[in-house]
Amino acid sequence: MLTARNVTKNYSNLPILKGVDITVSKGEIVTIVGSSGAGKSTLLHILGTLDTPTAGDVWLNNVNLTGLKGNALADFRNRHIGFIFQFHHLLPEFTALENVCIPGYIAGARKAQVREKAHFLLETLGLKERLEHKPNALSGGEQQRVAVARALINDPDVVMADEPTGNLDSRNARELHHLFLELRDKLQQTFIIVTHNEELAPMSDRQLVMKDGRII
Repeated sequence: MLTARNVTKNYSNLPILKGVDITVSKGEIVTIVGSSGAGKSTLLHILGTLDTPTAGDVWLNNVNLTGLKGNALADFRNRHIGFIFQFHHLLPEFTALENVCIPGYIAGARKAQVREKAHFLLETLGLKERLEHKPNALSGGEQQRVAVARALINDPDVVMADEPTGNLDSRNARELHHLFLELRDKLQQTFIIVTHNEELAPMSDRQLVMKDGRII
């Protein structure tokens, strides 16, 4: 479903990625591991179109992402790629339900349909009683579950997660790990996850180890 070929990334004269190839199938959970500075997050951001490669190509469902620009790229990203970050980046002035709805509204879907889907996702993720709570009234684990629901609202082909458990305690991290597995099994959801978590990585379908800008 997702393919990258010979992806390189330089900042000034400093090479960060040195010719990375990767393929990911639908319904697969792939973790990218390695020491700090290996290029993991840079690769994830390029796969998710948040950054552009110096050279190389990335395809998602036979669309060459490196050929998309401007509004076409933003629209494709919103409809086909979900994101979960270490820090949830929820908007503090909006409720959990409203935060989840925002990408759906941006995609132009009917508001009633978006709210119904957001209700379903939040209830599925165990937040039925927290729909109208703002982020400051939610625990760290609850906030991250809202972020997961937001990532899923547009039925993305792939969810990119950058250290999704890095800001959680061990119990909430473990629950999030199992949630990813459950979403893979129930929805055939595809995940690419950058992580240092030694418990999460072995639970994935495949681990990719990065060192010095390469997958080894």
